[in-house]
Amino acid sequence: MDDLLSNQQPTLHIAEKAKLPRTHELKKVLGVAFGIALVVGNVIGAGILRNPGTVAQYLQNYWLIISCWVFGGIYVLVAVGAYAELGTMLPKAGGAYNYVKRAFGNYAGFVSGWFQYLVSGISPAYYCILIGEYLVLLFPSLRGYEKSMAIAFLLAFTLYHFTGVRSGSVMQQVTGLIKVLCFATLIVSCFVFGQVKINSDQATSLNTIVNSTILLGILRSLELITGTYSGWESLGCFAEEDKNPGKNIPRAFFMGAIIVMLIYVLINLAFLHVLPLSTLSHSTLAAADAANAVFGSRGAIIITVIALFSIIGAFNGHLMEIIRILFGLSRDGYFMAKGAYVNKKGTPTVALVFSAVLSLMLILIGSFNILYALGGFMAIIVPTLAYASLIKLRLKEPGLPRPYHAWGYPYSTIAIIIISIGLFIGFALGDLSNFIVIAVIALLSYPVYILLVKRKVKVG
Repeated sequence: MDDLLSNQQPTLHIAEKAKLPRTHELKKVLGVAFGIALVVGNVIGAGILRNPGTVAQYLQNYWLIISCWVFGGIYVLVAVGAYAELGTMLPKAGGAYNYVKRAFGNYAGFVSGWFQYLVSGISPAYYCILIGEYLVLLFPSLRGYEKSMAIAFLLAFTLYHFTGVRSGSVMQQVTGLIKVLCFATLIVSCFVFGQVKINSDQATSLNTIVNSTILLGILRSLELITGTYSGWESLGCFAEEDKNPGKNIPRAFFMGAIIVMLIYVLINLAFLHVLPLSTLSHSTLAAADAANAVFGSRGAIIITVIALFSIIGAFNGHLMEIIRILFGLSRDGYFMAKGAYVNKKGTPTVALVFSAVLSLMLILIGSFNILYALGGFMAIIVPTLAYASLIKLRLKEPGLPRPYHAWGYPYSTIAIIIISIGLFIGFALGDLSNFIVIAVIALLSYPVYILLVKRKVKVG
């Protein structure tokens, strides 16, 4: 039993290796441009078009709103420093799964890897459904075909990614550039063509700010804001395919995070420039209301187009991400061996097909509420384990090559762990039933892990 629970990496034995298909290797063709596009593409989605209204409703104060969005950006800048060190130290496909496994052993890696896959695996199906819905807004004659368009889009992109990692990189960079240009145009238009809407309700008194209601609003806002910033950590999954991860990964992480932070802060300033705070705080789609204030009746169409490009970029990035996670799990024996197969163009094709089938099933089911509630917990757990891995590996393996060192370590890392734990506790208190489900899943994962290890020993 001690051998089964060992922290040493379980290896594929001779009999098991014989089952592996003849495979190619991942291609080292990615660079800084792809990394920036991935961070921007995965982070900036439909959330920033909607969530500013909810944050304004919670806070009811101009400077508090802007401060919380700035705080979210600083949180990400600290977090990407930790991931940049880990990603350059262990540049392997799968991202955080590798760091947790190296620091805390195989079982912790197994759990975090599958949590990571399930969180990211929900996104492609959800984005496909959103694409169908937004296309109907642009072309009403397509109403009734939303699900068919979602499936067609999924199949088209799945086939496209068979053509290789270079193709995926090009798509990510093109959609990322279009997305940034769209948001920049909206921001500039609000400031140049919009009329200033500053009312006295934008200056809440100090007494109101310090009371318990606003403090609770700040906590709720930060949970929502950090969720809107999420997705940047996906870049770690591609370190193995980067031409020079020691230099490119940190640059892409920080440049991408800074671009996102600037867009998020500026878009909120732009919304508050053209909308009274009382209007923004009751808006369910803040970007549409701001666009209508600037462009009139054409505003809805403009926001729909921006949302569509945002979603396409996020979909492409998440699809590329989940197949790298599944590839890493397969290579280490935590999924079927064929999941590690890579075609000559550098695409893990079996992992791609499996992930596409999963997305297809989710599209057909069409219900994401429960999955996203669970995903919110998992999205906090995995990065927090990664931050803890940074500290553990500094102590456990100080001699590991570290092309980049996290800035402010250990204070910055400890701070990000404390904040993450606080967010997790907030989630748990607000959604106790799903917290219990996550705890049950974690407990059930242990016997599954033991069965996998026993299978390895038996085969060997």
